[in-house]
Amino acid sequence: MAAYGATFDSGAAESARDREITSEQVHLDRVYVRLEEKIHEAEFLMDDAAKRVHVGTPGALAERDAQVFRAGVHLNRLNSEFEDFLFGRIDLLPGKDGVRGPDGAMTSVDPADDAVHDGRAEIAETLHIGRLGVLDAEYSPLVIDWRAPAAAPFYRATPVAPGRVVRRRVIRSKGRRVLGVEDDLLRPELTVTLDGEELAVIGDGALMAALGRARTHTMRDIVSSIQAEQDLVIRAPAASVTEVEGGPGTGKTAVALHRAAYLLYQDRRRYAGGILIVSPTPLLVAYTEGVLPSLGEEGQVAIRAIGSLVDGAEATAYDPPAVARIKGSARMTRVLRRAARGVIEGARPAGRAGLRVVAFGARIELDEDELRRVKQTVLGGTAPINLLRPRARRLLLDALWTKSGGPRRHLDPQLAQEARQAFDEDVADEDAFTGFLETWWPELTPREVLTAMADERSLHRWSRRVLRPEEIRRLRRSLTRAAGDAPVYSVHDVALLDELQAVLGTPARPRGPRVADPLDQLTGLEELMPGQAAESRRERAERLAEERREYAHVIVDEAQDLTPMQWRMVGRRGRHATWTVVGDAAQSSWSDPEEAAEARTEALGSRPRRRFELTVNYRNPAEVADIASRVLALAMPGKTPPTAVRSTGLAPRFTVAGDSLADTVRAEAGRLLAEVDGTVGVVVAMARREEAAGWLAGLGERVVALGSLEAKGLEYDATLVVSPAEIADESPAGLRVLYVALTRATQRLTVVSRADLDVPDGDGVADLLRP
Repeated sequence: MAAYGATFDSGAAESARDREITSEQVHLDRVYVRLEEKIHEAEFLMDDAAKRVHVGTPGALAERDAQVFRAGVHLNRLNSEFEDFLFGRIDLLPGKDGVRGPDGAMTSVDPADDAVHDGRAEIAETLHIGRLGVLDAEYSPLVIDWRAPAAAPFYRATPVAPGRVVRRRVIRSKGRRVLGVEDDLLRPELTVTLDGEELAVIGDGALMAALGRARTHTMRDIVSSIQAEQDLVIRAPAASVTEVEGGPGTGKTAVALHRAAYLLYQDRRRYAGGILIVSPTPLLVAYTEGVLPSLGEEGQVAIRAIGSLVDGAEATAYDPPAVARIKGSARMTRVLRRAARGVIEGARPAGRAGLRVVAFGARIELDEDELRRVKQTVLGGTAPINLLRPRARRLLLDALWTKSGGPRRHLDPQLAQEARQAFDEDVADEDAFTGFLETWWPELTPREVLTAMADERSLHRWSRRVLRPEEIRRLRRSLTRAAGDAPVYSVHDVALLDELQAVLGTPARPRGPRVADPLDQLTGLEELMPGQAAESRRERAERLAEERREYAHVIVDEAQDLTPMQWRMVGRRGRHATWTVVGDAAQSSWSDPEEAAEARTEALGSRPRRRFELTVNYRNPAEVADIASRVLALAMPGKTPPTAVRSTGLAPRFTVAGDSLADTVRAEAGRLLAEVDGTVGVVVAMARREEAAGWLAGLGERVVALGSLEAKGLEYDATLVVSPAEIADESPAGLRVLYVALTRATQRLTVVSRADLDVPDGDGVADLLRP
C-alpha cells in the first residue's frame, strides 16, 4: 500500500515500506544498545554486592534494576528462539490532561479537546510495545511492557472506539533485525502528520497477516495480535472468579497464558504463592509451555496436565468412556472412603490374632474382638486416617490399662495418674507394642488402597449400593492395571489417588535445619546471579512447584472437560486462590455436565463471579467453520458458534475410503503436506490412535496422528478427520468431540468417510456433515 494520502504506486509503496522498516530498525538498535548498558550496570552491581556480602543488601538500586537485568539474562534466548522482542507501536494524539505515568507515557485514554483542527492532527506520542519495558538514560520509554496500562490501547483501540490511537503497527523481527511492518489506520478521516511528515500506512492489516502464518507443533504467544475482547479478559481484575466462555479458535488457551503473565506483572508479591495452569492433556502442555518464557515470565507459573497433578503418578493409559464415567463420577468419593476404611480395618499383624504385652511383670492381652472395638472407636474421629494413628495409640494404651486392672487398684487420683504414666512409658517402648501398632494401624498410601480395590470381593463390599454390578466389574478390571509393582495410571486414576490422599492424610515429617547461605542476605541477589548457585532458578522453580500443594491463582483451561472428581482435585489446590476458568460447553467430552457443574460450584465456593464471552473465531476460515457448525447444531441445538473473521476460498475436501482405510488416510495426509507449509493433524477415534500412527510412518515430523480427545486446544495448518461417525459414536459426548476435531484447522480441512459407517452422499460428504 502507498503512504497515507498518496495514490497507489507499487514503487512508492515499496519505498515507503523500506523507509518505515529502516525507521523501526533504528529504534530497535537503540533498544538493544540500552539493554546492553543495563546488563553492564547490573553486572557491576552484582560484583559490588558480592564483595559486600556481610555488610547488607545491594539496596534499592539493585532491586530497581533487577527487572531490566532479567531482560539481559533472556536476551540470547529472545534472539535465538523468538521472532519479535519488539512487536508493536501505537501513534497517539495528545492526551486530555497531559499527565504522564511512571513509565513516561501519557495516562489519558481520551484525546485532548483541541487535538484535531479542521480534520488535521499531529502525533504527540509514539509508544513501542514489547515483551519487557525499557527506559532510556533520561527515563523516557524506549519500549513499553505489553502488560503495562499504557500498552492497553494497542490491543483495545478499534476504528469505532480509537481513543487517542491514530495508527497501530505490528513489527515483525527476528533477533535484532526488523523484517516487516503491518499497519492499521484507526482514524482514516483525519490528515495526520508526524514530525512534519504525513503519516505512512503500510500493509493489509496486522491481524490478517498474523493469522496467515504457518503453525508449528508449539504455540506462539499472541501478544502482537491480541484483540479487544481478549485484552479485556487478560487485564480483568483478579479478585474472586473470572469465567471465560468461548468457542473454537477464540484464543481461550492463549488468553489464559497471557493472563498469568499479566497478573504476575501487576502484583508479583500477591502471586508469590504461584499460579497453576491446568491443561487437559500432556499434548496441550507441550504445545503451550514455551509461551510464558517468551512473555518475560517463568518460574512462578506451573503448567500441569490434569493427569500430572499428583506427584509420582503420571497418566499414560486411556480409559474407555464407560470406565471414565464411573471413575469421574462424584459417587467414587463414597467408594474411596469405604475402601480406605476397609483397608485399615483389615490391617493386622501376620499370624497374630491379638495384642500381648508385659507390664509390671504381668502379661496383658487384648483379643481380636477387643481390638476391633478399639479400631471402630478410633475411626469415629473425623481426621484423615493416617492422622488418627496417635489416637489409635492412645486408645490401645487405654484398653491395656483397663485390662490390667490399674483403674481398680489406684483409687487415689494422684497415685492413679502417676501409675498410669509409668504404665504408658513401660508399654509404649516395648517392641511388642510398637511392632504391633506399625502393622495394626499402618501409614497407608493412596497406591496401596487403589491396589486393594483391584480385589473383586473387597471392591464389591466397598461399592455395594453405590455402583451397579456391571460398573463394579468394569472398575475392577481397570484397576488391575494400577496394581502391582509397575502401576499404569489413567487421567481418571490420578484424580482417585488425589482423593485418597485427602482421605488418608500425610503425617508431618520432621525437617532438618536449613543451612543459611550468606548470599541469601542480599535482597534480589538470587535473581541477579542466575546460574552461580548450586541450584539454578529453573531447577529451584521446578522443585518449588513439585512441593507446592496450594496456589495463589488457579487457571483452568478447557474447564468443560473436567469430571467431578477432577474438579475436587483441582479445588484442593486453590482453596484460598483467585481463579480464571476458561471453557466452552459445546466442546465438553464429559457425559454428565450437570454433575460436573455441581462439583465446579463446590470447588469455586461462594466467591463472586465475573463472566466474559469470546465471540470471534480467529483460527478457522469461514469454509471450515461452516462445516463444524453443522455438527454443533446436532450436538447443542440453538448454540451460536463464534464468528469466523476470514475466508480462504478453499472448500473442505471430502473423500470416501477405498478398500484400505490406511492407504486412503496416508494418501490424503500426503496431499495436505504438499498443500501447506506447516503442520498436519490427523484426528481419529481414540481406539485407533496407535493404529493411525503406523499409517503415517515415514511422512515426516510435520504430520501427527492423535485421538479425538487429544485434539482439544491444539491447532494445525491442515486437519484430516477420519470417519466422523466413528468419533461421534465412541461416547455419549461424541458429537461434541467431533465438533472439536473439525475446528482444529487454520487453512485446510479434509474428511475421510467410511462407506459402511458414515453414509456418504455422491460428493463424499458424511451424513453428519450435510446441511
